[in-house]
Amino acid sequence: MYNNLNFKIMNIKIRTLVFLITALSIVFFTSCEDDDNVSKPVISELELGIGDSHVAYIGSDLHINAEIVAEGKINMISVEIHMEEGDSDEIEASYDEFAGLKNATFHKHIDIPTGTTAGTYHFHFTVTDQEGNQTTIEDEITIEELIDEEAPVISISAAPENGKAYANGETITISGTITDNISLAGMLVSLVYEADNIADADVTGTNLSTIIMLHTHDFDNLKSHSFTASIEVGAANDNNMTPAAIEGDNVWKSGNYYILVKSKDAKNNGSLSVRYPIVVSL
Repeated sequence: MYNNLNFKIMNIKIRTLVFLITALSIVFFTSCEDDDNVSKPVISELELGIGDSHVAYIGSDLHINAEIVAEGKINMISVEIHMEEGDSDEIEASYDEFAGLKNATFHKHIDIPTGTTAGTYHFHFTVTDQEGNQTTIEDEITIEELIDEEAPVISISAAPENGKAYANGETITISGTITDNISLAGMLVSLVYEADNIADADVTGTNLSTIIMLHTHDFDNLKSHSFTASIEVGAANDNNMTPAAIEGDNVWKSGNYYILVKSKDAKNNGSLSVRYPIVVSL
């Protein structure tokens, strides 16, 4: 009798143990499956062309801006522009500089080579994450020929006095207007450390050796734009379209700086201001 009772109790314990192991296994594998179920990248706020016009010009470039959220972390971003099948005109570009990021603002200018056929093109913007998930947005753009040899005109209305000294916490400001006969496409105001000997052509929105006071491609009026650019000495971040930390090559230093204003139009004709020298004393 006791042996029979012990056997029944043992069976109950074994069945209970098997049940618990099975239940835990289901929870474990379900959890693993959920962890593997990474959402595809999300692309939003896509802009194509000046003022989201969906127009690009031969011999110039196509402005592209987009916000990206990738739960599985970005691996590669690619752009493809092509006409209908059978046409040889195709423009492709790939970017791996955003790899490892979950959130990114994509801002690039894709060159439209001289000799490109004018017409309607298909545009493909693809984000691939590190899990192999892929999201593509398709749209149409028009590539046109533009005859324009006039560069924008930069007029400065207020600037620091030559060699004016600024202490930590004080604000450097410059104001003015840029105009163009057809269409503005971009402007940049940079604070450059004189001893770095950076050529004016190399003062760009992506040059990490300068301090960006203002950078934009958005204009309410494509023929005339008034601006004020300013930055506080010692500021932690610059005023680029996506603010970046002021550190490393462009970290604040005591010494001679100058302000440089640059602008370009839809045909990629560029102009720049004179240099406005100042002194920074930290």
